[in-house]
Amino acid sequence: MNVLIVDDEPLARERLRYLISRFDNFMVLEHEASNGRDAIELCSQYQPDIVLMDIRMPVMDGLEAARHISTMAKPPAVIFCTAYDNHALEAFDAQAVGYLLKPIRQEDLNQSLQRASKLNRLQLAWLNDHLPEDKEQGHIAARTLRGIELVPLNDVLYFMADNKYVTVYHRHGEVLIDDPLKELEENHNQHFVRIHRNALVRRDAIESLSRDDKGHCFIHLKEVSERLPISRRHVPLIKKIMQSL
Repeated sequence: MNVLIVDDEPLARERLRYLISRFDNFMVLEHEASNGRDAIELCSQYQPDIVLMDIRMPVMDGLEAARHISTMAKPPAVIFCTAYDNHALEAFDAQAVGYLLKPIRQEDLNQSLQRASKLNRLQLAWLNDHLPEDKEQGHIAARTLRGIELVPLNDVLYFMADNKYVTVYHRHGEVLIDDPLKELEENHNQHFVRIHRNALVRRDAIESLSRDDKGHCFIHLKEVSERLPISRRHVPLIKKIMQSL
């Protein structure tokens, strides 16, 4: 089975590569990743069977990367390799996915590799509740013909829903996602606010409000040329937000 190593510490990657070399049934991919974003790209390109991944890394942490990886058509198994003890070992004791504490012991690594399987949503939810990490994802993932396209949350200007899909309008273009608008609102309410039943806008991008000659309300965003309709019942909240910016 092919294994991808993801860690921002070169010595940690080297140790894992050495340990795995002593096992007969596992082969480490030549390519390695030092952050979650690169891990996703390598998973899309090389489709490893197992990913050994650190949690705290720059650009994108291991938890967020695991969430995106788990949505792939053929997701690899994810084994976390981390310095956090907490109570994750108890949570994963009867699970197929491993949770290894550094320094990694060869016996523990062997057991986790043998029983590795897809990381499921319940396990991710448990991690979200118990690990000292920022729960909000830093990227929006769109599944395209090229694989998973990641849009940094800081680049997103607004979300617009249309039937079952949501269009993400960002500084460099737009992509379609199938995440419900309500879920996006709940996960990112610190940065985005609803202006209509089918739209969320970036709070700090709000510039002004206007009305047309028929009394319809519109909102104007920085870096967005077109005005967006805003329902009247959302106007008071938007005005309040504008006063606090």
